[in-house]
Amino acid sequence: MTNLETRHCVPCSGAATPLGAEEIDLHRASVPGWEVIADGGVNRLSKVFTFAGFNEAMEFAVKVGRLAEAEGHHPALLVEWGRVTVSWWTHAIGGLHLNDFIMAAKTDRV
Repeated sequence: MTNLETRHCVPCSGAATPLGAEEIDLHRASVPGWEVIADGGVNRLSKVFTFAGFNEAMEFAVKVGRLAEAEGHHPALLVEWGRVTVSWWTHAIGGLHLNDFIMAAKTDRV
């Protein structure tokens, strides 16, 4: 699997199945630096981006927000002084979907 950042999210219904461990490991190779974190039993892709200060962190968060709105898939964003934590998961299925890996790759390009 390559070029995730060139793909687009597809609508995902609650009937889809979250990715299994093997699929997650396969896709993680394409998004280095992203961690799979279980939060309340739900797997999420998470990464911390660091910046020189708060304004730079906010500018990055706004860019990620615009990207998310364009793709119709929205992350959790935690903005702090000099850092932004971005977490992707698919709420409708309570876990990870290919869309989350696509968005992680696109976030890295921001």
